[in-house]
Amino acid sequence: MSVEQRLQELEDRIAIRELIDQYTYTADTRDAEGQMAIFTGDANFEVYMDEKEPTPTQVVTGRKNLRPVFDDLNQYLSTMHFNGQSTLKLNGDKATGVIYCRAYHLKILDGAQKLMIAGIRYHDTMVRQDGVWLFSERKLKVCWIENR
Repeated sequence: MSVEQRLQELEDRIAIRELIDQYTYTADTRDAEGQMAIFTGDANFEVYMDEKEPTPTQVVTGRKNLRPVFDDLNQYLSTMHFNGQSTLKLNGDKATGVIYCRAYHLKILDGAQKLMIAGIRYHDTMVRQDGVWLFSERKLKVCWIENR
């Protein structure tokens, strides 16, 4: 691999990490428009409330249809997502990866704080369109949930 190719791969990895972090930032700041903007127009988004189940709990196709998914976070007083390790495989203008995330969701119910913590693995496909990396497929797989 040439020096130029290595530099391009490094730039791509940084851009993809920024995409991953932008997703969690827009979720925590309730910026549904910003969250939708980092998906391709024909994106596929799947939610698996149990990662062991082969059938998704929810499937949403198309960027414009993602708003209700992201607006669902408005039920929480606050959320905080922490991205952990990730594995990425790059192939030109396409990349795949698994991203680990711990998501904290705070509600107030009957005057008491309720905290739901979820261990999540995202199985992602990203593509570069017009020089920008976007999610073309995101499979949100819940590994476990803890309620406090």
